[in-house]
Amino acid sequence: MSAHVSEWKHGEVKEITHLLTNKKVIGIVEIGGIPSPQMQRMRKNLNETETVIRSAKNTLLLRSLDEAEKKVKGISELKNMIKGQAAIIATDMNPFKLFGQVKATRTMAPAKGGETAAHDIEIKAGETPFKPGPIVGELQKAGIPAAIQEGKVVIKTDKVLVPAGQKIPADMAQMLTRLEIYPIEIGMTLHGVYENGSIFKSDVLDINMDEFKARMHQASSYAFNLAMESAWANNLTIKPLLQKAHRNAFALAMDRGIVTKETVKNLISKAHVNMLALASSAKDALDED
Repeated sequence: MSAHVSEWKHGEVKEITHLLTNKKVIGIVEIGGIPSPQMQRMRKNLNETETVIRSAKNTLLLRSLDEAEKKVKGISELKNMIKGQAAIIATDMNPFKLFGQVKATRTMAPAKGGETAAHDIEIKAGETPFKPGPIVGELQKAGIPAAIQEGKVVIKTDKVLVPAGQKIPADMAQMLTRLEIYPIEIGMTLHGVYENGSIFKSDVLDINMDEFKARMHQASSYAFNLAMESAWANNLTIKPLLQKAHRNAFALAMDRGIVTKETVKNLISKAHVNMLALASSAKDALDED
């Protein structure tokens, strides 16, 4: 029996190692606590982007990374990111795009009680959907500052119901669900990614793409303006620099009265306007023509 189990493990390690060495980008995701239906949807959505998720016991993942290290240098550093119920995610997608797609799989779910609050769970002052009745006492018993005002059940003040890091009591969890407050985030957590010899941790990958693009656009604009001011010619600036030089040359020629085929009409018009202005200031200088 032990030999059969050993052979089965060897085959699984071989499959995972093949996956690790045949995709450009390899990540470690934590998948613990995700209900089966949601996990199936996440797998389906990621499979559409030719991304493969492969789960196994952590010991087998660790061994597979050691085997993959023989062909892909540096990939075994991902061993430090295996925790909880882990899985391999393999793709040819850009690591930052991968992180965004994995993050997008996360959804908010009701608390059942006993979970640790990842952030302050707060309720805001205002009306509730409840009608006056026993619900007021139930809310107050759970620590929620409820009251009846003008025939409506209201929350009197803003209040942090469960501070970050504390357990969510069962009675509080029930009331949060009735208030349609879903404080538990479920979904895959991408701890790190390997690409081309480099390891990218989640704090590096977690960027606001809209803000990043806006900053890149601003930086490009600043660089272009600097190149224009310093007359630094390149493929992007050569045309506008020539246009700017032409405008400056034309303005200089007009200012100095230099006659060319481009300035002659403008100089004659300018002279005519100046003549009319001078004549209008001289008494009896203008005739009917």
